[in-house]
Amino acid sequence: MKILAFGASSSSKSINKQLATYAASLALDAVVEILDINDYEMPIFSEDKEQEIGQPEAAKNFYAKLGQTDAIIISFAEHNGSYTAAYKNLFDWTSRIDMKLFQNKPVVFLATSPGPGGAKSVLGAATASAPYFAADVKASISIPNFFENFDREKQEVTNPELVKQLKAAVALL
Repeated sequence: MKILAFGASSSSKSINKQLATYAASLALDAVVEILDINDYEMPIFSEDKEQEIGQPEAAKNFYAKLGQTDAIIISFAEHNGSYTAAYKNLFDWTSRIDMKLFQNKPVVFLATSPGPGGAKSVLGAATASAPYFAADVKASISIPNFFENFDREKQEVTNPELVKQLKAAVALL
């Protein structure tokens, strides 16, 4: 099985990319590819910009990556209760290629934040809208208080209950 994992953040120190990478490492007998959404930077989406430039190669490449994998793990960063601008822009451009951009792939949606909310707002929005974009959501998990539940040196979740939830979620892929 091939798993594509990424954090939906443009931060070079993204805790969500760290979480997605850790979760993907829990998959047994899988080939894992970790994406950096900074590799898919594009102008801000608008219909006018789309008419001017057409579909950016970055959006086409991202869509192709999604199609070439067996399963997807995304960990969503939350900016003011919603998606990061970088992810939302990538999502908007890619959905113009095909609204069913997740291509019926099984997905695990994650989210984390430094605080007790664990980015639940954006995780809820992503999970609720997933069927419209052909994502087969197998699990969605919020990890609160990232710095208390993740060992940055070992790059692993330390809370046994959260590890158990993550392993169970990844096993569904």
